[in-house]
Amino acid sequence: MAELWLVCGMRNTFYNAWDQERWQGRADGLEDYRTTFQIDRDRVLHTPTFRRLQNKTQVFWSGEYDFYRTRLTHSLEVAQIGRAICHFLSSRNDGLLREDFFIDPDLVEAACLSHDLGHPPFGHAGERSLNYLMASHGGFEGNAQTLRILSERIFSARRSGMNPSRAFVDSILKYKSLWSELQRTTGKAPKHHFLYDEQHEILDWTMGGIDFPTELTPGKARDGCKSIECQIMDWADDTAYSLNDLSDSVRAGFLTGDKILRWAEKQNQPTGEGTAIAELVKAIRHRRVDPFVGKKIGKYIQSVSLKDRVNFLSHLSNRYRYELVVEAEVAAESAMFKKLAFEVVFLSPQLKQLEHKGNHLLGKLWDVLEKRYVQDGHIDGQDFQILPSDTAEEIAACAENSQKARLVCDFLAGMTDGYAARMYKRLFVPDFGSIGDLIG
Repeated sequence: MAELWLVCGMRNTFYNAWDQERWQGRADGLEDYRTTFQIDRDRVLHTPTFRRLQNKTQVFWSGEYDFYRTRLTHSLEVAQIGRAICHFLSSRNDGLLREDFFIDPDLVEAACLSHDLGHPPFGHAGERSLNYLMASHGGFEGNAQTLRILSERIFSARRSGMNPSRAFVDSILKYKSLWSELQRTTGKAPKHHFLYDEQHEILDWTMGGIDFPTELTPGKARDGCKSIECQIMDWADDTAYSLNDLSDSVRAGFLTGDKILRWAEKQNQPTGEGTAIAELVKAIRHRRVDPFVGKKIGKYIQSVSLKDRVNFLSHLSNRYRYELVVEAEVAAESAMFKKLAFEVVFLSPQLKQLEHKGNHLLGKLWDVLEKRYVQDGHIDGQDFQILPSDTAEEIAACAENSQKARLVCDFLAGMTDGYAARMYKRLFVPDFGSIGDLIG
């Protein structure tokens, strides 16, 4: 069953034909010089969906200042870290990987570049907002939306997906429980970490039609069953999130040495010489935050190793034969840095005010679009055509309101921060709007 291919002159037997099978069944052209996973990566990289990440919030609203990270720069950094982890794992002499048997860095790069494609404008606040607004239509979740984009929507002109390979789909599936499964389990609509109910078919295909074992109940137990590429992507994301976001927060003035020390005292975090807190405070005071972050990223990359595991899919694919192990001390440090950023930066009144504004913008846009296109009603007695004609026609062709709502949600989730703000102003601010604005 193994399929050999050449990657920079090196044969890789880690992946088989099952891993490379595509969702819509069409094989890659025999004349293509690229591997299956290089094609996956390239299809993501050269799309408007990916480019829109340059104007979507990472920590601070995009466009505030040029040096703040956006979803795009974050994704590029995650991709670099992901590739570096692959190369580091291949360099270890532990007997698990070898020259012709290795985790494909192109596949991991594709996963890292794609992991935030489904995130809406205004960061996690926008995600929570859309989930609330879509509560009666199956919810909204960033990872589920990423899967929807890749399998159904990424090529907007055709309204079709990119026909991803099985291994690529699995590499971005951080969560593997359906919305209704979590609702039945908890008795209430889930807040996050789910797939849409209508995605059951591609989830089943990704798993090879094999049911999850009974012990892998919906939720955390099932979500822990990730392919090795997804595990690497997840740790690369955590590395970038816990370290690079610190750099932005320091530059923006949200994190200072004194604030960090006060937070550490309340949290009973050690601050003595040689501790992570002391190193960070020293870096801030000596204006050496970027070198500090760079050194830590290198440490986090080299903190990983592989270990064998056996599960219900390990007989089908090498992607499930291995678990990524992160040194406990490094994992704890990363979690501490994330908690620091969340409690000092993300919970600050300034960012909460921006989150409130983002929620308000999305809520008002949803109210208008839901009334016009889901309820199929008139606004103020008139039949206003607010959405682009191709989007409006696609919505009108739907038989069920939940399908219409999902398409309206797609439109809102696909917006950049700036586009959402401009559309809000055109609809609700009397003195905003010009021919130049409409063209731009």
